[in-house]
Amino acid sequence: MKGETVRARTLIIIPTYNEAENIRPLIESILDRYQTGIDLLVIDDNSPDGTAEIVKAIMDKERRVKLLSRPSKLGLGTAYLLGFRCALDLGYEHVVEMDADFSHDPAMIASLISGMAEADMVIGSRYMNHTVNVVNWPLSRLILSKTASIYTRLITGMPVFDPTSGFKCISAKALRAIALDRVHSQGYSFQIEIDFRVWKKGFVIHEVPIVFVDRSVGKSKMTRKNIIEAVWMVWWLKLLSIIGRL
Repeated sequence: MKGETVRARTLIIIPTYNEAENIRPLIESILDRYQTGIDLLVIDDNSPDGTAEIVKAIMDKERRVKLLSRPSKLGLGTAYLLGFRCALDLGYEHVVEMDADFSHDPAMIASLISGMAEADMVIGSRYMNHTVNVVNWPLSRLILSKTASIYTRLITGMPVFDPTSGFKCISAKALRAIALDRVHSQGYSFQIEIDFRVWKKGFVIHEVPIVFVDRSVGKSKMTRKNIIEAVWMVWWLKLLSIIGRL
């Protein structure tokens, strides 16, 4: 559906590194579908493929698109934290996280935002109610992701089916309440940490089902370091919660 209206002022944050093939069609798809209420912030880590230049060309014609260029590849978590702070400084009510590679369907943004009427964070979940909604992933990647979700739930007790999902909407109120300056994790563990901190502050978290489609162009940014970090991060978060240092 084209021309959907979003009533709450919302900023979509899209971190990028070498997404020249995806970024223009993604931005155009979002702007075409949501013609009011939504702005986009692309945070680019000096992509050598010219991603930032493509965004700049779009900005010349569309003031709803913003760009922050960083000098080097500084990581997913720091990109989102920078975007969160910008959103708060600029007075946005909601912030949406999403990938640049079309693995997150722009049509589902409306479901995330509408769910905020009864929640402080809405997560686009691949694994709700014991289902698996993933397309084109190799079996090894699917097993890793699903196992990480189960592992996180068991260790932290957090009632979230898909704690590693990178497609979510968070209220400005929740972002102000959590200690952003204490968040240092990346990748899988960044998503887990944000979810955990929001949950532990007593905010309401809902999930909505999505279909995750693996990228058709470009390369995944997931690394072995991200996986190892996620393994120990859940225990660290649990310890911080026990000693009251979140």
